[in-house]
Amino acid sequence: MIRHPKKLTVALAAAVAIALTLSACAPGSSATTTGSTGPVSKDVAGAGKVSITVWDQNTDGGIDVAQKKLNAQFEKKYPNVTIDRVSRSFADLKTTLKLALTSKDAPDVVQANQGYPDMGAFVGGGLLRPVDDYSTLYGWDKYFPKQLLDLNTFSANGKDWQTGHLYGVSQTGEIVGVYYNKKILSSLGLTPPKTIGDFETDLAAVKKAGILPIAYGDVEKSPGIHLYGVVQAAIAGSKAVNNLVRAKSGAWTDTSSVEAATILTNWVDKGYLTPDANGISRDDALAAFMAGKAAFTITGTWQLQTVTEGLGADAGFLALGPNGSTTPVTTGGEGLAWAMTSATKHPDVAAAYIDFVSNAKASQVLVDTGNLPTVPPADWAPAKGTLAADVASEWKRVNASSGLVPYLDYSTPTFYDTLTAAVQELTAGKATPQQFATTLQADYAAFTGR
Repeated sequence: MIRHPKKLTVALAAAVAIALTLSACAPGSSATTTGSTGPVSKDVAGAGKVSITVWDQNTDGGIDVAQKKLNAQFEKKYPNVTIDRVSRSFADLKTTLKLALTSKDAPDVVQANQGYPDMGAFVGGGLLRPVDDYSTLYGWDKYFPKQLLDLNTFSANGKDWQTGHLYGVSQTGEIVGVYYNKKILSSLGLTPPKTIGDFETDLAAVKKAGILPIAYGDVEKSPGIHLYGVVQAAIAGSKAVNNLVRAKSGAWTDTSSVEAATILTNWVDKGYLTPDANGISRDDALAAFMAGKAAFTITGTWQLQTVTEGLGADAGFLALGPNGSTTPVTTGGEGLAWAMTSATKHPDVAAAYIDFVSNAKASQVLVDTGNLPTVPPADWAPAKGTLAADVASEWKRVNASSGLVPYLDYSTPTFYDTLTAAVQELTAGKATPQQFATTLQADYAAFTGR
């Protein structure tokens, strides 16, 4: 449980005030929500012929394929239900979901990003319905690990994260790591790095050979969170980053966070990253990596299927560890939460849908389409030497060693915008590592009072 000052800070007040103002016109919304709104049922057929609108961000390769399959299977099982799917990229979802939730035609089910910027604001504005009752009905409280359920939990007023009511469940697990080209490393006599120090040694060798070390594009801004997050985790370690994001201890101006920023600056200066990356899309950067134009790229396991199709047997994946450590530490956790809106007129149908796309059967569909489920099947054992085997191995290693740290944008209601802009300033040479850290700390201190 995170403890914040009892007095609501200006940052949170602004975020919640916006949500409250917008939610005044939202059907079925209220300023706060409670754990149950009446009897619940698994009877989908009893709802009659209905349509539910679902917003998701499952636009990448294998996850898009999986979502289409799951939607088709759901409609086949429940022929009285039609799914109206609206799929947006993560960046587009961040900018359009608030308006959708407050419109007269608000969706029934949405994927909501965890943390204060999105889920907290939506909960505080009464735009999401708590699903504690459905969690009991469908057994989500027993199926999903508690630490992952906690990420989708908020107090009813949206002020306190990881305590209170459950507002959704996630269908995918994910970690951010380093994808590498086996053929390039082998040709240079290099082995896959295990620590941040090993990685920097490999980057220098790759650059010396006249090959771009890291394919990187940040026009969408979100890739910057992953780039900095991976380095910070490997420098600061799991405990420090977890405590920082959860406002238990530390500051963004601490030595380790500034050091991580300094490393990124050095990578730019040494030509380790794609030039002018702020004008390159993440998809173009990934395509360059898969075309053999770079030795590495840093992104999440959600790109498993895309990289498998693009690079085949030459693709590998790893999570870095701190120097001197044998265990990895990296950023990640779970995909966006499938949440039910307060506006839905068909909560039983919406809950059935959320369960259908995230339960054990869905887990198998996700594996079959090249994805990492939140709870992988017990018998999941990808063929040795494959990219899927690397992902499965690293997911298990990171979790077994408690090496998972949360996404950094969870820190405050405005941290996503602050951090993504700051990373772009840093990699463009417009801010020093210390200025970068000071910018982050100012946002953080305004919210936490620390």
